[in-house]
Amino acid sequence: MTKTVVIVGALDTKGAEFAFIKALIEAAGLKTLVVDFGVMGAPAFPPDIDRAEVARAGGGDLAQLASGDHKDAAMEVMATGLAAVVRRLYDAGKLDGIIGMGGSGGTSLATRAMRTLPIGVPKVMVSTMAGGDVSAYAGAKDITFIPSIVDVAGINRISRAIYTNAAGAIVGMVKMDAPPPQAEKPLITASMFGNTTKAVDHARSILEANGYEVLVFHATGAGGKTMESLITDGYIVGSLDITTTELADTVCGGVFDAGPERCLAASRAGVPAVLAPGCVDMANFWGVETMPEKYRQRNLYRWNPNVTLMRTNVEENTRIGEMLAAAANASTAPVAFVLPRKGVSMLDSEGGQFWDPEADAACFDAIKRNLRADIPVIELDNNINDPEFSATVAETLLGLLQKGA
Repeated sequence: MTKTVVIVGALDTKGAEFAFIKALIEAAGLKTLVVDFGVMGAPAFPPDIDRAEVARAGGGDLAQLASGDHKDAAMEVMATGLAAVVRRLYDAGKLDGIIGMGGSGGTSLATRAMRTLPIGVPKVMVSTMAGGDVSAYAGAKDITFIPSIVDVAGINRISRAIYTNAAGAIVGMVKMDAPPPQAEKPLITASMFGNTTKAVDHARSILEANGYEVLVFHATGAGGKTMESLITDGYIVGSLDITTTELADTVCGGVFDAGPERCLAASRAGVPAVLAPGCVDMANFWGVETMPEKYRQRNLYRWNPNVTLMRTNVEENTRIGEMLAAAANASTAPVAFVLPRKGVSMLDSEGGQFWDPEADAACFDAIKRNLRADIPVIELDNNINDPEFSATVAETLLGLLQKGA
């Protein structure tokens, strides 16, 4: 059966460009389905799904939107409608991959629709924004961004090459079939940082020996968000969330902030979870010269030339502990805490630069003080990277999985 690439874009301002990639994709042996989300001028060629249908799906009227009086409202209606249309096509089996092209507005609309699709569905976005920070457009999804180099405005010596590469990328992705999986193993997520690598590697080996597949996520903000999106989407049976450092960035304004709802996905999805305050001793910033003035005199560690770690204090750890307890309290599935009394990271060990038992205790006490009475707390006289600790978190999660089965 011939697969279909859905092409989304504004056919009034970029019709020739979309016609170009449509022809290339079809010449490669795939079908196309074009969705027009332009509002103002007439489309350069007839789409398969027109802008009026997109507007209706977004709860708006195309005639009103085309007046141009409220461009912001028009953008929101068309973005909502496009997301609904794209997801409907996927659910109906009419979308095997998706490609869009545009500037900031087109990128915003197209990627919002792409984010409704599961991870693994090919997604390509040619964008004038792709050379910068695209995290707001990508969210936690696997969108491939291709810098347009020049504006998406005409077919010229540069753009022709870019559009051809983009068409080739989506064609290759859609045509490439993954090898047939072996026996599927239930999936567990684990959060990790350089300062907890030893702990997670050991815990993972125990979980894998018990028949699970462990997906490890680097706790850099985007990593935590991606991990939690997979939990929310129903892929995951258990969570080993023992590197919750992103909460330190939420509290301190660091660069690896995953948002105040970090750690809540497993609770909301009813997924068994083991939590630990791993690496909450550190908030993350870029180079030391970028540190906010108020933090310049704090205990800082240059992890590498581009990343500076700041030791969190008692007040900050108290807040982190409260957030961790609140996340666990929201769970309807079995959940437990394991606390390492001899340090929450490699740097937070006896003699280490971030060793601060008082700050650690503030976090631990806040967790215990605010936690539901029925949630177990296991306290160990170990550093988080000691094998006794990592074995305990793995075995605790195995026990919770059996309890929740």
